Amino acid sequence: MESNVNNMIATVVAAIAATVADFYAHLAPWLLFGAILVIVDLRFGIKASRARGEEIRPSRAWRRTINKAMDYLCWVTVAEMCSRTFAPAIGVPVVSMGMLIVIYGIELSSCINNYFEYKHIDRRISIFKLLKGTRWGSLLDKADERKAEAGEAETEEAEAEAEKWN
Repeated sequence: MESNVNNMIATVVAAIAATVADFYAHLAPWLLFGAILVIVDLRFGIKASRARGEEIRPSRAWRRTINKAMDYLCWVTVAEMCSRTFAPAIGVPVVSMGMLIVIYGIELSSCINNYFEYKHIDRRISIFKLLKGTRWGSLLDKADERKAEAGEAETEEAEAEAEKWN
């Protein structure tokens, strides 16, 4: 009787594992790319922290790295779900491809910025600035303008408040 229960549990686990493996099979390059980016970001993040003279706590570094790896697993899963939802209607998995390019672009820019900081290079790279020439770039410009206007209004309010107290 016990061997039948064990066989049934093994069969259920094998069926679930086969389904998960089938779901992620063609996503292996994205998952591998994410793992590489997370490791590189950890490496250059530690080096950049040392260059800034910050204390490095291994437990925090590992916790953030594992959280980041799990986040990328979730993003790849969401992208695949979007691909299975929208790609048949559109014909091309544009939504999932765009999502993954933006997410991995953000991580790649983080890696590069940490490298620059480690090497004391005074440059910053932003994935959103790379989009400036596209339609999305014009939307980002409008958002930047609104932020700048809001910042000016806050500055004026702060100055008025300071003068009131003087």
